[in-house]
Amino acid sequence: METRHFKNIIIGFGKAGRALAKTLSQHGEEALIIERDQAMYGGTCPNVGCAPSKTLIVAGQKNMNFSEAMATKYKVREILHNGAYHGAADEPLVYVMDGIARFINQETLEVVNGDKISKVIGERIFINTGATPVIPEISGIQESKNVITSEGAMELSELPKKLVIIGAGYIGLEFAGMFNKFGSKVTILEPHSTFLPKEDDDISREIFKDLKASGVEIHLGVKVEKITDSEVLAGGQTYSADKILVATGRRPNITDLNLEKAGVELSESGYIKIDDDLKTSTENIWALGDVRGGGQFYYLSTDDFRIVNNQLFGDHSRKLSDRTLVPYSVFISPTLSRIGLDEKQAKKAGVNYRLFKMAAAPIVKSKVVQDTRGILKALVDPKTDEILGATLYHEDSHEVINLVSLAMKMHTPYQILRDQIFTHPTMGEGLNDLFQNEVK
Repeated sequence: METRHFKNIIIGFGKAGRALAKTLSQHGEEALIIERDQAMYGGTCPNVGCAPSKTLIVAGQKNMNFSEAMATKYKVREILHNGAYHGAADEPLVYVMDGIARFINQETLEVVNGDKISKVIGERIFINTGATPVIPEISGIQESKNVITSEGAMELSELPKKLVIIGAGYIGLEFAGMFNKFGSKVTILEPHSTFLPKEDDDISREIFKDLKASGVEIHLGVKVEKITDSEVLAGGQTYSADKILVATGRRPNITDLNLEKAGVELSESGYIKIDDDLKTSTENIWALGDVRGGGQFYYLSTDDFRIVNNQLFGDHSRKLSDRTLVPYSVFISPTLSRIGLDEKQAKKAGVNYRLFKMAAAPIVKSKVVQDTRGILKALVDPKTDEILGATLYHEDSHEVINLVSLAMKMHTPYQILRDQIFTHPTMGEGLNDLFQNEVK
């Protein structure tokens, strides 16, 4: 069996890993990337995650038919996939090995690719294997030929006439809106009785109302009992379906790694346990991206790379605990975006706040794009005038939230956004009005 030595081994071709490999090469260090699936060069986002799904969402909003939208998605994915691969693999000291990696000990990996077995030894090892959709234990789910995950939903050759989605989380809602726009009859089945329990009640109610108005059928508090090829039995009712999309969460890709052989421990939630430097319980092994838990976002994987890069080639000042403000967006229609505290969290934590709130309808841009739906909310510290958090549910909120994020990062008083000169007409100028609308 061939044995090769590398200073750095990266398991998984995700965003953090490929960025790190490129940087290591630029600093004169060899880096081996091990990837089990060539289709996943670049990781989840460009191949089966945010980029292709948002391409389809935008295509639906532009009233493309399903086949046109899928063709567009494939073109976008190919460009991003190739760019991600060559951006790392073309570096002179970066090597790519296809196969399934398994730890033999904390420095040694066995890589299996068909009948070929290789052994590699690394001074540093970075686990960047990502996460995958969870398949819940439901009678008939393994036998049904029409059960799909979010990844499978983006590979369909035909638009399902009837789509049942199990789970009303963020991923489920994005796909519900997307397929509804293409013309599918969409039914969501959610076991919890509360819709979007992590959001403020007024925001959840507004989103629920808008989804229902668009034609999406939502059933709360129903447990799925059985699945066949064409039906879902839940809450004593039978729902017919051409496809059944399971959107019940994600789990880390660690099944084949033999982490125990390397002494790598897991957290209570089953993800790889890491410290403030993204190091695992084994000194020479790091975990980056979705496999370590927390928010599963492309931009957090990018920031994981920055933390490790700062350790290896910087002043070691950047820590995971510095990441206190993380915005996120849910690409429903209109988009929901959040950062910091909302009212529910502030009340639970006993944090005093001033509330600013307005409807999106008065913003001129909302009239221009003919979508006046939505709500803008922000919480402000009554002592410092700094923004504690914001919830934006309106057209283009995924862009506007970054203005709020930057203001919070810079500890800027809310009056700066209230009085800022914005171009017109834009959704960003809604912040002028929001911070003049205090709820007394």
